[in-house]
Amino acid sequence: MNLMNTTLKSLLLLVLIAFCFSACDRTGTTEPPAKKPKTKKPKLQVDRPAFDADAAYAYVEEQLAFGPRVPGTPAQAKCANWLKTELELSADKVYVQEDRVILPGKNKELPMFNVIGSFNPSAKNRVLLCAHWDTRPVADQDDERKDEPIPGANDGGSGTAVLLEIAKQLKAKPVKQIGVDIVLFDVEDYGDSGVADSYCLGSQYWSRNPHIPGYKANFGILLDMVGAKGSVFLQEANSISYARNIVKDVWNIGHALGYSSFFLKERTGAVTDDHLYVNRIAKIPTIDIIQYDPNIFSKGFGDYWHTHEDDISIIDRTTLKVVGETVLATVYMADK
Repeated sequence: MNLMNTTLKSLLLLVLIAFCFSACDRTGTTEPPAKKPKTKKPKLQVDRPAFDADAAYAYVEEQLAFGPRVPGTPAQAKCANWLKTELELSADKVYVQEDRVILPGKNKELPMFNVIGSFNPSAKNRVLLCAHWDTRPVADQDDERKDEPIPGANDGGSGTAVLLEIAKQLKAKPVKQIGVDIVLFDVEDYGDSGVADSYCLGSQYWSRNPHIPGYKANFGILLDMVGAKGSVFLQEANSISYARNIVKDVWNIGHALGYSSFFLKERTGAVTDDHLYVNRIAKIPTIDIIQYDPNIFSKGFGDYWHTHEDDISIIDRTTLKVVGETVLATVYMADK
């Protein structure tokens, strides 16, 4: 009886062990569940024209051919007329605000030409794109020839060049749901850092006297110093203060286009630029895409800023393309 029980117990134990081994073997040979494929971020889905970086680069060269575009010089008047002619090739309507402005602190009168191109002018919902085209009358950040004007390839030339190329693309593929106004401000760079409101005289004038009485836009984008090699664009404090959502949208679009190494989602200090007065006076939420990083450059704006080195040698087609494509995509996203 005891032997029988022992034998039965042994048989049962063997069966149980065999079953366990069989179960363990079956589980062990089962292939691990397939990993889910990584989903790639969808590319920006918006129908838009291509930005021609070579054409933008050529627009910088054409501006430099006039020489420094300093208010009160023959180069200023000649370049203003050229800008008008270029915009007339693309825009539905062109305006020139020709007047004289007073330089604070010196009580000096300066001629001013704000040149404006309007696309789909009957549309109620509008987008403002702007840049300044004049150049600094002195090389105050240089070690020599401080009293001579700078070429202004990046500081003035680059933003204007990008917008002239965008104007050409707006002509090729017209916006339908919105209107776009390209405003090229004059007399931005004649000021003195110690004198309040002495910079940005053209944008101050336009903000108080827009080309259309009561002009409004849903948002604005200012381009300043957007063509130099190695540029990065941080989120400037005044832009965040007045138009946080526009900053977020534009930087997200830049990232969606693959330009995250250019549009850094880091904040930097406030810059007194044309957008400040468009925000304060015209009440249009406007951001500044500007090369400004005091952590990299001792001057914040680049070692060539306000020097004679601000010439064509520092201009990079890739940087122009990055900014141009991002702004174009933003415009056509708004037109959907």
